[in-house]
Amino acid sequence: MIRGKSTMQIWPAIDILNGKCVRLVQGDYSRERVYADDPSDEAGRWIAQGASGLHIVDLNAARDGSAANFDVIVSLARQFDVPVQVGGGIRDEQRISSYLENGVKRLVVGTRAVKDPEWTTQMALRYPGTILVGIDARNGKVATDGWLETSDFEATELAARMAAHEFAGIIYTDISRDGMLEGPNLDAMAQMRNAVSLPVIASGGVTTVDDVVALAEKQLAGCIVGRALYEGRLTVKEAIEAAGGVALPAITESTDQTPGERSGTNQTNNQH
Repeated sequence: MIRGKSTMQIWPAIDILNGKCVRLVQGDYSRERVYADDPSDEAGRWIAQGASGLHIVDLNAARDGSAANFDVIVSLARQFDVPVQVGGGIRDEQRISSYLENGVKRLVVGTRAVKDPEWTTQMALRYPGTILVGIDARNGKVATDGWLETSDFEATELAARMAAHEFAGIIYTDISRDGMLEGPNLDAMAQMRNAVSLPVIASGGVTTVDDVVALAEKQLAGCIVGRALYEGRLTVKEAIEAAGGVALPAITESTDQTPGERSGTNQTNNQH
């Protein structure tokens, strides 16, 4: 798990669609901007600026569950000596174990956390310290399937359901702010932070040093920064300094036991 919450963590975002590094506006696949044909170029740039962790989203997998970008993501995890957390299409145990076996440190479960919270809890117990719940909200309601569907769940309701279990944290995205360069939804982030005891990582709209400071003041565990980095509104170095001036705290290694050894039984993979 992440240790030391006195400094807010800064996670540069690398969103991958069809093998390229892109950004979507409010999660709209028709509003795509390609920033690099090779995501490793951007990853190397953020690490050179001081990033000590990367937040990667597989947009193809988020939309349709495919593994089209698996090799690209694994290559990033192997190439750079920093913790990598991955979201998008994490809906079965095979995908989780395959990523962990190939150097990824943490996985973000979103759609299946809404549709099958019991399975998600089982994965958190089976792979301690590695599973985060991704809660993406549109007008306070949880969105799923690459943000193409909106559920009836309130974001804080889902978070409260998960808070009693062994998750590494919650990544909370306000879809209306994502990619808009208009600042984060501070009230929504504070409500989520106050609703659960788990670490909350804010996502969506972080644009300026003041945004980072405001999130840190609300005691968020971390924030994900995307478009602002790509368009030069903010640097990783500036964000780290605004968050407290310390690189990302260490993430402990998960055990070397097999999933069956950790759970005490030999389990078959669950499919969504």
